[in-house]
Amino acid sequence: MDDATLDWRTAGTPVSYPEAVAFMEARVEAIRAGQAPETVWLLEHPPLYTAGTSADSADLIDAGRFPVYPSGRGGQYTYHGPGQRVAYVMLDLNRRGRDVRVYVHSLEEWLIRTLARFGVTGERRDGRVGIWVAHEGVEEKIAAIGVRIRRWVTFHGMALNVAPDLSHFAGIVPCGLSAYGVTSLKALGVDASMVEVDAALKAAFNDVFAATRAIL
Repeated sequence: MDDATLDWRTAGTPVSYPEAVAFMEARVEAIRAGQAPETVWLLEHPPLYTAGTSADSADLIDAGRFPVYPSGRGGQYTYHGPGQRVAYVMLDLNRRGRDVRVYVHSLEEWLIRTLARFGVTGERRDGRVGIWVAHEGVEEKIAAIGVRIRRWVTFHGMALNVAPDLSHFAGIVPCGLSAYGVTSLKALGVDASMVEVDAALKAAFNDVFAATRAIL
């Protein structure tokens, strides 16, 4: 198996969070059993909040604003909704290398290279998960990362803010970081369609994850 056999899926309408989790659970087991290819699923969710394994209930400011779902991924509270490209990544690290730090670093690099295709400089920050940009003298988060790994098969993944309603983040302390804001490609003056973002994600994915093919 190589990256050419990856099952790239794109949802045309918003996918409920329970439906997405059910698909990932089933696909992870099928990948582990050798019955399905590695998969990257690009989608949008209806407005909702998810709570990662490190979520602090004090960071849920407005519990009644949108549905709140517990999530087995790492991290704290995050928002998902229309205008945000979520990528659920189901890869077999048994075949790509059993190194969680390398995998997370690769997700970060994937986002950084995707943003670069739109002229945006995304950066890592020590002690802060996700990808950050400097905007008008302020550091803001443009993409979140939250992963789960079961028997070395990955799921969950990342969320890139393309053109969501940023006011929806006000119901939580995003990722537990109250000192920083959130931004999007649109807020940075980049008018990109989801089709364009998806094309950039696919191209950047191949650039970043090609090195792991040597293990396959």
